[in-house]
Amino acid sequence: MSKEKTQLYIKDHSVSGEMFQLKENEKYGFLETFPQPKTNQLSEYYKTEDYISHTDAKRNWFEKAYHLVRRFSLKQKLKLINGFKTETKTLLDVGCGTGDFLKTAKDNNWIVSGIEPNAEARTIANQKTENAVFDIEQLNNFESNSFDVITLWHVLEHLPDLEYQISILKKLLKPKGRLVVAVPNYKSFDANYYNQFWAAYDVPRHLWHFDQNSISKLFASIDMEIEQLKPMLFDAFYVSLLSEQYKSGRKNIFKGFYNGLRSNLNASRTSEYSSLIYVLKNS
Repeated sequence: MSKEKTQLYIKDHSVSGEMFQLKENEKYGFLETFPQPKTNQLSEYYKTEDYISHTDAKRNWFEKAYHLVRRFSLKQKLKLINGFKTETKTLLDVGCGTGDFLKTAKDNNWIVSGIEPNAEARTIANQKTENAVFDIEQLNNFESNSFDVITLWHVLEHLPDLEYQISILKKLLKPKGRLVVAVPNYKSFDANYYNQFWAAYDVPRHLWHFDQNSISKLFASIDMEIEQLKPMLFDAFYVSLLSEQYKSGRKNIFKGFYNGLRSNLNASRTSEYSSLIYVLKNS
């Protein structure tokens, strides 16, 4: 990791306008947001109506497009977990937002549970899942070896006390169970193109910033290996559109879409997509 990348300064464009620094973690190689808000202060940085995963709002074309893409993504996510051979089809979705993935899985015969710290999003999710969604404290109350599949869709980067959290997730997985982790990839074309304006840095809500090597090292520490690697193609467009707004101060739809397309085309050769899904198998 170059010194320039390690010393990158990023602005919180969504809420506070504060500046944060990215520093390389010597043990695993991912980038850390510095300074990190204290755990009891983190919720303050989520207080914006623009945080789409905590609402079902469709106020403008951007949110309408987001929900349209989400419907397609839900089918892809379901197809992924349905491809795992499981006996009981037990699923835990950590950071489930408003519960659409859990509802999709439940409607397809999965026994679902969810974790969502945001109270408003959790209320919406519980209306869709017959009260199967809990606050973060519930993670410590589930029995060991409870789940065939645990999913974290753009959630790992938000979790404080990272090593402790992944050890809990491993404990909750059944032997040979799968952990599915989707995170942004700071080695992608769009990350390098937009640099400090890359929307997927999303400081300080994103505490950690991963690439393939750092994910591999992190989960090797709990004896889990990457079984599959899959792209999230729509993320390049979504992130590039936001990044373009952060960089220029206005929504440049055509340029954002063009750079999202460039990112995916580049990744078709390098496998460095804007966001990646890691399927990790338990021992």
